[in-house]
Amino acid sequence: MSLHDKIQALPNKPGVYLMKNNIDEIIYVGKAVSLKNRVKSYFQVKRHDSAKTRALVKNIADIDYILTDNELEALILECNLIKEHRPKYNINLKDDKTYPYLKITNEDYPRVIVTRKVYKDGSKYYGPYTSATTLRETIELLKKLFPFRSCKQTTFTNERPCLNAHIKRCLAPCAGRINKEQYNEIIKQVILFLEGKQENLITNLEKEMEQAALNLEFERAAQIRDQIQGIRQVIEKQKIVSDSYEDQDVMAMARGFNEACVQVFFVRGGKLIGRENYFLKGTDDLERGEVLEAFIKQYYIQQDFVPREILVETEIPEIKVLEEWLSNKKGSRVYIKVPKRGERKDLLELVAKNALEAMERMELEKQQKKAMTEGAVMELKQELSLDKPPLRIECYDISNTQGTESVASMVVFEGGKPKKDQYRRFKIKTVEGPDDFASMYEVITRRFKNAREEKTKIGNKGKFSSLPDLVIIDGGKGQLQAARKAMEEQGYAYIPTFGLAKKEEWLFREGQSDPIILSRSSHGLYLLQRIRDEAHRFAVTYHRSLRGKRNLASILDDISGVGDKRKKNLLKHFGSFKKIQEASIEDLLKVEGINQKVAQAIYDYLHTHQDLLLRTRHKND
Repeated sequence: MSLHDKIQALPNKPGVYLMKNNIDEIIYVGKAVSLKNRVKSYFQVKRHDSAKTRALVKNIADIDYILTDNELEALILECNLIKEHRPKYNINLKDDKTYPYLKITNEDYPRVIVTRKVYKDGSKYYGPYTSATTLRETIELLKKLFPFRSCKQTTFTNERPCLNAHIKRCLAPCAGRINKEQYNEIIKQVILFLEGKQENLITNLEKEMEQAALNLEFERAAQIRDQIQGIRQVIEKQKIVSDSYEDQDVMAMARGFNEACVQVFFVRGGKLIGRENYFLKGTDDLERGEVLEAFIKQYYIQQDFVPREILVETEIPEIKVLEEWLSNKKGSRVYIKVPKRGERKDLLELVAKNALEAMERMELEKQQKKAMTEGAVMELKQELSLDKPPLRIECYDISNTQGTESVASMVVFEGGKPKKDQYRRFKIKTVEGPDDFASMYEVITRRFKNAREEKTKIGNKGKFSSLPDLVIIDGGKGQLQAARKAMEEQGYAYIPTFGLAKKEEWLFREGQSDPIILSRSSHGLYLLQRIRDEAHRFAVTYHRSLRGKRNLASILDDISGVGDKRKKNLLKHFGSFKKIQEASIEDLLKVEGINQKVAQAIYDYLHTHQDLLLRTRHKND
């Protein structure tokens, strides 16, 4: 069936339509009361006023649809599909998948952790937080106020608790010192705090403190008193912005080129408890109300808590269906309002002022990043007398400890930015002892030999087939000479190569006795330092991993019943010293070849020699 026939056959019913390109990729998701009328409107020439819509229609190769019973169901489905597929032509909450969230886990004894992934797993999620620093500060504050556990144990052994229990930061459910019901009361307090209901929390804690005193549990009463004082200190820092004591989210927007910044003030019980900036892309040619509507859909679909009032600066096209959706989500009436005067209007103006400042700050940061990436690349072309801009730069570093576990790293920057999927690491195979020159020769030989062989066999599709415009060697003339010899032998001597000496930050080129000295304020030098430091980090991380596995293997040799095969399976399954030491007996039993007796032996040994093993871990770090 042709596209025209599909459009004509669309039903005159509510639902969601999915527009696809010629490779069956969803490029736009929308909802409609009448699918037929809405989709046909895209193909009426007078409707194509915006460049974005013209580009969308030009790329439509197929249309699919899903019927719903009403507009509300269509709205919910539309939100879910946009979140899942992130279509090119929809407004998208920028990078929302990488924003951190605060998660209260769905466990018998829940934990409060930071995560960047949201699952429908019964856990509670708060966020997203656009500032990781703010989230860390929140976690630290919660740990001081509420003694919830931070360990990762899934099975409690009723053995000696960790240090957190000794410093009163945890009530040690692992050792049976608190039951499930008592522990979950603490988690309820955390939830009240996160939802801005500190006054309710203080009332509950005061009752609990009085009861503890009546029961002559004076130490417990003193702990609750200190907890109340800590919460009151937080409340004192919060600004009162409303006499209505309502829970509100206050939203205003500032616009930039093809993106917008929405600032949200979180008002709980009349007090401002926090704020966040959110950036949306693909907003050109859209009215302010349409942008805010798209934000509200994408923001609240991932929120557990919805306030009673949402204040916005401009009218929203589908306000009634949005209110109905949010009311159903909250379980009580939710209002979206556009204040015209009074303290609410003043508050919105304050939010708008902050949104504009955040947008201007982001634009400035963009300009600075451009100078440090694209500008730095062009600067290197000039300063190093290169024939073309070094769009792809590779850097190599060697890492070992007195010649043992010798490894090398290859990191790649393209357009001045790290290309981490192109990073490679090498275990040195032919060199014995601490010989960085020979090690560099081996690595460069292997890298360019692979490139040559891949081009011969499979063209430009291999993992080494992309060639650099510039090679940087971490080291001085000796390492550079070894690298150039390898490149000449493999037929790649034409690629510009420099050694970057760490002490003076000088660049050395083959055949030139005098170094090239870039200005200390040079963006080009800063870029090379970033690349060199990244190569060093990547090499050292790999070296430590191998060294840690070797030391762990020697520790496992001391455990009865653990031979070479079981040792290999343990290392393969867990991958690190820390993870094996933290594993429960149930976790150990999941490893191939580990039975109950051996699992118990491993667990007992690692926990009996905890202090020694901790020192070994620190030594590896």
